[in-house]
Amino acid sequence: MSEMAQSDPEGIDGVRMTWNAWPRTKVEASKCVIPLAASISPIRPNPDIPTLPYAPLRCKTCSAVLSPFCRVDFAAHIWICPFCFQRNHFPHHYSAVSETNVPAELYPQYTTIQYTLPSSHQPDQSPVFVFVLDTCMIEEELEFAKSALKQAIGLLPDNALVGFISFGTQVQGIEGIVERSGFGAFGVGRGRPEDGPGFPKKAGQTGFPSSGVTRFLLPASECEYTLNSLLDELGTDQWPVPPGNRSLRCTGVALSIAGGLLGACSAGTAARIIALVGGPCTEGPGTEYSLKFLPSSVKARKYCHKIVSKDLSDPARSHKDLDKDAAPYFKKAAQFYDELAKQLVSQGHVLDVYASALDQVGVAEMKVVIERTGGLVVLAESFGHSVFKDSFKRIFEDGEQSLGLSFK
Repeated sequence: MSEMAQSDPEGIDGVRMTWNAWPRTKVEASKCVIPLAASISPIRPNPDIPTLPYAPLRCKTCSAVLSPFCRVDFAAHIWICPFCFQRNHFPHHYSAVSETNVPAELYPQYTTIQYTLPSSHQPDQSPVFVFVLDTCMIEEELEFAKSALKQAIGLLPDNALVGFISFGTQVQGIEGIVERSGFGAFGVGRGRPEDGPGFPKKAGQTGFPSSGVTRFLLPASECEYTLNSLLDELGTDQWPVPPGNRSLRCTGVALSIAGGLLGACSAGTAARIIALVGGPCTEGPGTEYSLKFLPSSVKARKYCHKIVSKDLSDPARSHKDLDKDAAPYFKKAAQFYDELAKQLVSQGHVLDVYASALDQVGVAEMKVVIERTGGLVVLAESFGHSVFKDSFKRIFEDGEQSLGLSFK
């Protein structure tokens, strides 16, 4: 099976369809018992995929790339886009193109190719990673999570920008990780800005200096040691939990802050929010929070929505509850994450969620933002389980087993 996949177009292109032939008419399409569908794996590595040492030739209207599916008029030196039917002239460095001398991207067997862009075409942008860590868990679980974060930070390229946010009942985010005096951080309280250190107190003050990126995001090479020290000092959430209650966890607030932070610092650049969550969100609905440390241009939602109440006697919603529309917090929470998804998509950022708990953590509510941003989700019973540790490592390591996402 694997040898066949390596030699046929499906194995090279990473595309699998339910039908091998496309229906020619609407009548034929209506007779298809199984609908037309395609599974595409755009980052699937394959040694048979050729790599060209130059930039792709794009359509001037829709930016589609020159491929074997384009019609070419060699006499007029023109290629026609198969999507918008725009007629495009070949540039001067394609002057030798003819029926007997075609560029590699027009070879019929090269339906999928890769390009190595020259330095002049490569964007001068560093990948950005914002780690969001839940501290409402037992000490052993927190140590497992911190160990995984340290390993991940050590595997990042030196130029990668790193941010860190921890949350429990409140949210703590590091302002300038290397500036440890006074534990430089912003804090978000439960609806009261004064609950958190580092909040601007004057009206109209955004809290961002002219170099906002360097205040919240720093290169991995500069902050690895200090961030590791910070993780060593980080303990479990100290907010008192009455007997018979769940921990007060504001997951939605933390993810909103991470999205707002990236929107202010690196909108449109390659960035990932990597959240390590150890339980369900219990803060909300209607719990107001303030994002005064962000510029006014960043649109911030004002409410966080829980998925279950604080009372342990109140069970988390089940599949039957969702089917019967009997989950009291589901709709508002899903709407909250739907708005977060729109924001992250508009910014070009990704949310990954690693949930390790015996209880539910709210992935059903967060599903929309993970799917729309192309993120990853891993569920495990513990941060010390091999499912989590191996999956987490594969994101950042560089090699055959890597997912190749660090620089995307």
